[in-house]
Amino acid sequence: MPPTLASLVHHSALKLTVRAGEDRLDAPVRWAHASELADPVPYMEGGELLLITALKLDAEDREAMRRYVKRLSGAGVVGLGFAVGVHYDDIPDALVDAAREEGMPLLEVPRRTPFLAISKAVSAAIAADQYRAVTAGFAAQRELTKQALTDGPEGLLAALAAQVDGWAALYDASGALVATAPEWAARRAARLTPEVNRLRDRPAPASSVVAGQESEDRVELHSLGTGRRPRAALAVGTAAALGTAERYAVHSAIALLTLTTERSRSLHAAEQRIGAAVLAMLLAGEPDHARAVAGDLYGGLLDAPFRIIVAAGGEATGDALGAFAEVAESAAARSGEAVLVVPEGEDRLVVLAADGGAALAACCDHAAAREAARKADEDELVVGLSAPAGPIAASAAYKQAEQALSVARRRGRVLVEHERMAAGSVLPLLADDAVRAFADGLLRALHDHDATGRGDLVASLRAWLSRHGQWDAAAADLGVHRHTLRYRMRRVEEILGRSLDDPDVRMELWLALKATSSE
Repeated sequence: MPPTLASLVHHSALKLTVRAGEDRLDAPVRWAHASELADPVPYMEGGELLLITALKLDAEDREAMRRYVKRLSGAGVVGLGFAVGVHYDDIPDALVDAAREEGMPLLEVPRRTPFLAISKAVSAAIAADQYRAVTAGFAAQRELTKQALTDGPEGLLAALAAQVDGWAALYDASGALVATAPEWAARRAARLTPEVNRLRDRPAPASSVVAGQESEDRVELHSLGTGRRPRAALAVGTAAALGTAERYAVHSAIALLTLTTERSRSLHAAEQRIGAAVLAMLLAGEPDHARAVAGDLYGGLLDAPFRIIVAAGGEATGDALGAFAEVAESAAARSGEAVLVVPEGEDRLVVLAADGGAALAACCDHAAAREAARKADEDELVVGLSAPAGPIAASAAYKQAEQALSVARRRGRVLVEHERMAAGSVLPLLADDAVRAFADGLLRALHDHDATGRGDLVASLRAWLSRHGQWDAAAADLGVHRHTLRYRMRRVEEILGRSLDDPDVRMELWLALKATSSE
């Protein structure tokens, strides 16, 4: 602890006597400063013990002393030391009364005690406190390092919480809570997720303070990692602001966790290279070789049905792809399952995840959240998801994911599942500009004919096709005689130069009508 007025009063060599402010002697003293200025306030920083002889003060003027003491108190001066036997044989009553009214500690300094002795005592106490803080900081660093090496991040968090007499929490790259110490702090730490996400949007290193409410604590948030995007975050909750020793402990924890994070990045890069080789072998139809390369790292992923995800985007979606990868990897890490994430260039990503697993669910939830928040003109993340498959069918699953990705782009969706494509409709695919151009060209001659008022061939063709060539039913829909409808269909054949008996022709005409039905 830093020196206090009480510790100076109890200093046997100083012989100080308390004349006022006895209930405020626990105030810490940042420095002892002698000044005979009538107004030393402009030179005060707060926390000083001001030492005076009243050389330039009328210490017997009650109103002057009231103003003097009030200004000192307002400037943060924690105490006033008055040397007796220099200009005054005793402290004037006016100054004593003013100090009592303001609650300012007033210390009587005997003539045989020089101000320099008081300054030295304060300086020595401050130096001793700083030495204790540094020593405690080094001890904390050793303990944190020991715990990090033996018990990993969880042990480090427990040691840090003990050092700061509070709690600590670790968040992963996606902002999800990984571990807390003690366990009771998990609920408090979980409520900080929005603040952690805001911190992750800032380049590392970054930090922020979340002020506690009346019933809660003060929390410091620190990003972890040396890259542009933080790899994790640390939260430290305490009842009050951190002292010097506690600050050393927090900084040591940040350094150790950052080293762990950077080491993890190197391991992650190596794992990613293995994953790329495993994926390449699966897509080449070599599942046995893929399994041999996968080993314990990805072998479990190939023993059960998996799905392949292909995620892509434009130039503006690099961060979106990075966030998507982090979501998959973080969810897999938390659940203890394997996931294979392989970048394909700068704007494409392949994920192989266990069917029904946490990583797959997290990816789908993330895509759904982006779907809800996206803007119509945004260059957005696009994701295609295959049906469940095994190692032998990996190549087919990859093609399914690519097909689903293509459909997602056409439909303006973030995520499309291949299985749902068959359960849906092909008609939304007709919105493609090339299909519309084909439809317009195919039907243009019929529209030109109808525009002259010589018949309603387009409507008649639509009715006839919708009734599968049933003359009576189609004629009834149009309100014309079936012979009139037959005549019109012959005119359609003559104008188009195609036979309506050909099923391919009927299919093309029907799709063309559907593609232009919104006009």
